[in-house]
Amino acid sequence: MMNIQVLSLFPDMFDGVFNASIMKKAQEKGAVSFDVTDFRSFSTNKHNQVDDYPYGGGAGMVLKPEPLFNAVEALQAKGKKPRIILMCPQGERYSQQKAEELAREEDLIFLCGHYEGYDERIREYLVTDEISIGDFVLTGGELAAMTIIDSVVRLLPGVLGQEASHINDSFSTGLLEHPHYTRPADFRGMKVPDVLMSGNHAKIDEWREEQSLKRTFERRPDLLENIELTPKQLKYLQLLGYKK
Repeated sequence: MMNIQVLSLFPDMFDGVFNASIMKKAQEKGAVSFDVTDFRSFSTNKHNQVDDYPYGGGAGMVLKPEPLFNAVEALQAKGKKPRIILMCPQGERYSQQKAEELAREEDLIFLCGHYEGYDERIREYLVTDEISIGDFVLTGGELAAMTIIDSVVRLLPGVLGQEASHINDSFSTGLLEHPHYTRPADFRGMKVPDVLMSGNHAKIDEWREEQSLKRTFERRPDLLENIELTPKQLKYLQLLGYKK
């Protein structure tokens, strides 16, 4: 079982996410456990203050080191040494490959900050990973942590209904996923491609691979630079105008 701990000043934000859909099912199946702690309770200040003005002046408030160090050390005392993940716009850009890496861990702690930033000693001496979900700024780290947790938990064995459900997801293979269709075969004159109803699985697989390549080339050509393409794939992309 994976154990996920979250340190946040707003723990109620996680109630709906962890108690619905795949997150709820994952807990019921014994694949994961969640615990969300308000790290304000680990403050050493009589007013439970967790932030202070930055040395040197400047706008905004900075999260103090004591509450987060104390909280993480209390959680570590309860189990194995976890990966400690800081939600931060300056961190490593999140990817499906990172999700797969984290899904192999047993214990994760997510630090969700607010205010202007973190005391630098938190970065240097406490965390193991700094992660950003994109080049934009959120009010706090909670929504980013939810995003990462969702992407990790769905990869755990037994969580999805079919074990292979995530294998062909966008980014899992390095490519964007191929189009999907379902009934009816003809909706307002918009028809499902004949190949998908042919019953010829070799042809269907070929169509799906080509569509995945085409969609990646059209929408995210940058992804192709990091993929080792087969001669057949490269030939197909070159027909579309891809140059490498």
